[in-house]
Amino acid sequence: MASATYFQRGEALDYTNTGSDKIAVGTVIKIGTRVGIAGDDILPKATGTIHVSGVFEFKKTGTNEIKMGTNVYFDGTGITETAGSNTPAGYAAEDAVASATSIKVKIG
Repeated sequence: MASATYFQRGEALDYTNTGSDKIAVGTVIKIGTRVGIAGDDILPKATGTIHVSGVFEFKKTGTNEIKMGTNVYFDGTGITETAGSNTPAGYAAEDAVASATSIKVKIG
């Protein structure tokens, strides 16, 4: 029978900055097929915290209305409802009209 041992709650994870530039707090980080948000500044070669759960306000780059509960995606600049080659970000945590410039997203 397979087993597992509890490690942590999982709302935030350790993340090592393998790059040569500081990752600033609030930066959206692609982690595989998900996104995380830097919880603090992470210096090059250092380990810091990234949030992988919670509601965050993002720039809205999609031009259509997005209804609460709609799956949304990070396009490298902001949030869109278009999947394509974009990274899954979570779902809309509120309605956003077509002309909105920001949107709240439940990541994770």
